[in-house]
Amino acid sequence: MNAPEFVAAQWTRATGAGVDPHEYRRVTAGLTAVADWGPSLSRAADACVERVERAGSPVSAGEHLLMAARWYHLATLAPYAEASRAAARADGALSRALTVLEPDARRVDGEGFTGWLRGPADAPGTVVVVPGLDSAKEEFLGLASALLARGLAVYAMDGPGQGALTATTTLTPDYEQVVGRALDALGVARVGLVGLSLGGYYAARTAALEPRVAAVATVSGPFRLDWSELPRPVRDIMTERAGGADAARAFARRVDLTDLAPRITAPLLVVDGGRDVIPGVTNGEPLARLAPHGTHLSVPHGDHLLGNARGDWLFPLADHFAHTLTGAAGRAAPDNAP
Repeated sequence: MNAPEFVAAQWTRATGAGVDPHEYRRVTAGLTAVADWGPSLSRAADACVERVERAGSPVSAGEHLLMAARWYHLATLAPYAEASRAAARADGALSRALTVLEPDARRVDGEGFTGWLRGPADAPGTVVVVPGLDSAKEEFLGLASALLARGLAVYAMDGPGQGALTATTTLTPDYEQVVGRALDALGVARVGLVGLSLGGYYAARTAALEPRVAAVATVSGPFRLDWSELPRPVRDIMTERAGGADAARAFARRVDLTDLAPRITAPLLVVDGGRDVIPGVTNGEPLARLAPHGTHLSVPHGDHLLGNARGDWLFPLADHFAHTLTGAAGRAAPDNAP
């Protein structure tokens, strides 16, 4: 894939993550090789950090830091020698932003997980947001905002091989154990769980095996993966994140929800896009059909992660958790919800 093709392929993912489309075009317009992606996007993030010093208010400073977190994370989506550093800087920018914008937000870390708990201390429900193969908590700030707007608390996490933990851990198919430890640390008896891309598999698997999951949703999540059918870039990323080709193949073989889906007793919303081209995630209907309380929301024009169709799924998904966990559509958003 050449640079223009890569830039075009990441367009809806970047804008779906909250990057301004005009700035995206400006930052990526001069790329002549995919290798230029990481350095260019990291410079865009650096510029956001520099704006913090000139910000006219703490809120403006926090917003610049949130945008920096997005750019630093997106810089890691192409092979990049400084990818681990960029992931760490994304984590740092998010931490600084929440310290300014939401002083009550709490960092919660443990074995194989790290993340931020946001929202009111008396929230009627908590939703855990699980990223995918090469995504991270910084990519789904818009989803977190939609959940916060409905009065829910949100724990956005990185797990093994993800985000801030990329450099020190590798992927694990037994993600329910990671979520279980996170729930122990959070001290909650019941939660909602939403997973995106590979995180959709993690969320569905966890919902089948972890009784504290009271509501679940998947977005562009795989029902089953076949290593031989995966596109080369996906195999390369999985090989890197799993710690080698053999480990990646073994991991892919574990991604199969056929037997687990009937064990998901919580209300389940399965969201996927009709224009998703990644084999294994192009049709979530079997997961919704096999789960006792599954609903399938297919958006015909949606692509992978449906960054081009947010209005078709984001608010229905947030309402799914609000109704299931609280029995209502939610309260008004906090004034500083990003």
